[in-house]
Amino acid sequence: MNRYSIINHKNPREIVLLRGSGCRWHRCTFCDYHADSSPDAAANFALNRTVLEQITGLYGRLEVINSGSFVDLDERTVDLLVEVCRRCAIHTMHIECHWMHRDALASFRERFEAVGTQVIFKIGVETFDIDYRERILRKGIGKASAAEIAAAGFGEVNLLCGLAGQTAASMIVDIETGLAHFSRVCVNLMVENTTPIKPDPEAVQAFLTEVVPRYKDDPRVDILVENTDFGVGE
Repeated sequence: MNRYSIINHKNPREIVLLRGSGCRWHRCTFCDYHADSSPDAAANFALNRTVLEQITGLYGRLEVINSGSFVDLDERTVDLLVEVCRRCAIHTMHIECHWMHRDALASFRERFEAVGTQVIFKIGVETFDIDYRERILRKGIGKASAAEIAAAGFGEVNLLCGLAGQTAASMIVDIETGLAHFSRVCVNLMVENTTPIKPDPEAVQAFLTEVVPRYKDDPRVDILVENTDFGVGE
């Protein structure tokens, strides 16, 4: 599995895929990424150290993902991440967090601000259709609106497209809602995995022919047709 890559287009940055103890929500019906985890904190740190050693500070921006939230990373990994940001002059770090951990954002942000790194928290919303999000995808965000999610401290969102019931119009509404409330939107096309949620051919076709052309050149929108398009994962 590749755990380090460089994104040269749209918000150029280095990106690392770390390993944590596992997503604590672990109920999203479409997600099997939580398999990339281990309860062994020492083993996780040993792996993460080899990944973090590859960071150079090339663009001064770093994205950190770990198949869960930053709270799932062991303490030594977080300490090393702070040191790497300081040493490599990382001025901006993007990192993911589930809604359930929103009260942990402020203290985590302060640790990195102390070394001159701004932290932007990304949340997997998948869709702003609350009923679909909670009843079908079981995201665990409750009835929170886009404005409420942003007000809680999240600056970026992940959206999921290509699902049954979605149309080009509904996917565009999600993206436009994201752009209205957040600094960046990362749009992911649903790919076949081990979960019961499968890509819908009509929705996938609508995404590729009507949604992608509309946003492919938008500097605030990342589009992942394959979940490895950022160069990490397998």
